Amino acid sequence: MEQAARREFLENYGRIRHAENRGSETAAYYLALPYRDLSGKNAAQWLIRGRSYRFFERRILPAIERAAKRPLDILDLGAGNGWMSYRLSLRDHRPIALGIFTDAKDGLGAARFYPRQFPVLEAEFDHLPVDNASVDLVIYNSSIHYSTDYRRTLSEARRVLRPAGRVVIVDSPVYRKREHGEQMVAERHRQFEKQYGFRSDAIPSIEYFDETMLQELGRDLDIGWTIYRPWYGWSWHLRPLKARLAKRRPPSRFWILVGRFQKQ
Repeated sequence: MEQAARREFLENYGRIRHAENRGSETAAYYLALPYRDLSGKNAAQWLIRGRSYRFFERRILPAIERAAKRPLDILDLGAGNGWMSYRLSLRDHRPIALGIFTDAKDGLGAARFYPRQFPVLEAEFDHLPVDNASVDLVIYNSSIHYSTDYRRTLSEARRVLRPAGRVVIVDSPVYRKREHGEQMVAERHRQFEKQYGFRSDAIPSIEYFDETMLQELGRDLDIGWTIYRPWYGWSWHLRPLKARLAKRRPPSRFWILVGRFQKQ
């Protein structure tokens, strides 16, 4: 990633996150995540994050644990304030929290609030500072949509995964059609420009998946995808109907995608 673009991205990202009142000065806030937002400032978003993680923890992770019969080596990519790494450490796994946002309250610097410590690395998705075939799970924690090239990003994940390893994508938007994703991106950039005075596009992130894109990635990188559809409640379930009645573009879906590389 070009350094000037990275600096601009981080400055803009930090301004947005601070404007949204992310983070806290108390450990209790972080220890409650993702199930409760004790600040009450972003409760709706954390409600989704909590339901996604609960589904992953109850419906996906146990089978992987049983197959491994040992603690898992896990990369938590785009780890934010480290809440997922902390939760995984409570299950006696060995997570590494990795990202480029190091803010003391909303980034990797917040790892100091957790009573269990885990490694924290400042690094980019496309240049993971870990050995070949050294991890069991690569989890993109509401983050892979910041990638500028999914093939390059996922190829780097393939490099570090063990033969039975898996890549997990959580809380990234998925659309049926590419045009709907592009409409979302345009809307977000207009919103940021109106609200903050910049479009937040210093780095040309892809920002979404569509169904054709997933098929193409599966074909080109030889990934077998398993798609999980958590239940986020009736309000979330009815969003497509409400959008259709209002003649708006279809909303995103938050599937959990579990990929396994067929050849490594």
